[in-house]
Amino acid sequence: MKLQVIDVSNPLWSETLQNLRHDFYHVPGYVALEAKRMRAIAEAILIQDGEKVFFLPYLLRQCDDIFDEDLKASEIFDVSSPYGYPGILLNDAGAEDLEFIHLTMAQLIQTFKDRRICSAFLRLHPIFNHYFDEIYYSQICTIHSETIAIDLKLTEVEIWRQTRPEHRNKINKCKRSGFVARIVPWNQYFHDFIDIYTETMKRVGASKSYYFSHEYFWHLVEALKEGVHLCIVELDHQVVCAGLFTEYCGIVQYHLGGTRNDFLKSSPTTLMFDYVRLWAKERGNEILHLGGGVGGAKDSLYRFKAGFSQQRYNFSLVRLIADEENYNYLVNLRAKQLNTQVEQLLKTEFFPVYRSISV
Repeated sequence: MKLQVIDVSNPLWSETLQNLRHDFYHVPGYVALEAKRMRAIAEAILIQDGEKVFFLPYLLRQCDDIFDEDLKASEIFDVSSPYGYPGILLNDAGAEDLEFIHLTMAQLIQTFKDRRICSAFLRLHPIFNHYFDEIYYSQICTIHSETIAIDLKLTEVEIWRQTRPEHRNKINKCKRSGFVARIVPWNQYFHDFIDIYTETMKRVGASKSYYFSHEYFWHLVEALKEGVHLCIVELDHQVVCAGLFTEYCGIVQYHLGGTRNDFLKSSPTTLMFDYVRLWAKERGNEILHLGGGVGGAKDSLYRFKAGFSQQRYNFSLVRLIADEENYNYLVNLRAKQLNTQVEQLLKTEFFPVYRSISV
């Protein structure tokens, strides 16, 4: 079994993806962009055993960002996933061999420990990794929430039938009122998208992590190139709704989007999703993944998306403690910072607990 730690400049990263079904979360340009945003280092671990392949991209962070005056903490690292649903990639041979999966996870943990990486928080891909909670025991892998996807292999009639009557009415009403959805060049509608997205985040009171700079969006499009598409909905030549969608290996993802405040009652997003699912189907894709609610909650956003399909996927999280000694050391430091007891801090659901901002 051969293990390699590679960075985004290594051509082996892109060469590996050519032979694995993957999503945009795994593309080196995207992981590098996330690393810059999170002030981390973009890396991936590649494990091969004959024909079997395991691939995991991640962000490597030094722990001195929260314990900047502690010398030992500055020598300890942790790992997290880029924003979205990256998860672990396995080729067919690897996915069919449970022993290989268990061995790679054990080797992964040991490699992290050897590199002074005390913990790893991994967001799994709902489609590629939907069965991982059945493989790993609950202390490592747990189902966090559900996501919604549209099965594009269904007929258009069946896709429409699975659409909630309320959504069907709104789609038809949008069309009668003159709303038009279409895929457009990014560079021509960049400012419209940014304005709408920012207006939406302000309206819903989104946390700071959901705000992205103009530069970030430009670099995102540059990184994904033809794999990213912008859909807009217009009324009388005014852009009232916009969404970024990605397209990789038969999977179209709804990434980010929003609606202008003045047009919320018309719900142009229903028309946008209706248009994109037929557009994606015509291009030969298999799944349109809409995601879930904010933070995985079954909130109003989740219920809205659920009105487009009966297809559900489990979204799971992996929480690894690779080095208990260093992990516990950081937990004790954090408890002192928050002026609380370690036992109380450990009761929080946040992981890694030493990055918790409150008790």
